[in-house]
Amino acid sequence: MNNIYKLIIIFPFLILGCKPSVIDGSRIMQKIDSLDMNIYSNQGEKIYRIISPNSIYDIVKQTISVKKTTINLFKNNELEYIINSDESKLSNNNKIIELKGNVKLKNVLQDNDILYSDNFIWNIDDSEYLLKGNIKFENENIILNSNKAILNSDNIIEFFNPVKYIIKKDNKSIYEINSENAFYNIKTKAVSFKSKNKRVRTKLYF
Repeated sequence: MNNIYKLIIIFPFLILGCKPSVIDGSRIMQKIDSLDMNIYSNQGEKIYRIISPNSIYDIVKQTISVKKTTINLFKNNELEYIINSDESKLSNNNKIIELKGNVKLKNVLQDNDILYSDNFIWNIDDSEYLLKGNIKFENENIILNSNKAILNSDNIIEFFNPVKYIIKKDNKSIYEINSENAFYNIKTKAVSFKSKNKRVRTKLYF
């Protein structure tokens, strides 16, 4: 993801020719109904799609503020993740995505794996997604909680200290343990727990 991207943007409001509204005499705001926008790389690969029934484009700041956000993230033109949130903001020519409030990230290939947080931040030039605040990862086998997590391009989620994890059986918690950093591999469904000196303390497979 370290290539220089050429962003191809589709703005329905430009086609419809909606009239802008002037706010505070210095900022021109454009209301966008039914936003459906795709962002592509310079190789023509789809990076993400954002959908919202209600958004506002700040012409001066070149930002888009979005309500009730749905974002589809793509890898090699294949849908990989679906993210929902209460609101979001696109900035820096739509290269930086910030989602806030009831963020819910779902892997389309692992239907039972769901990652929740208060905030989600991604610069499309980077290969990592940053999640902050009330992180909770849950599937049929385990629950992991922390205040910060990073999801990388290898589909590994790193949960930062302090981490609380709960092992489940038949949808019931059988025990709960606190630990330092934890790593969950979405593909292999393996979770490992590491201390500050990077030594593996525990590794579990489900």
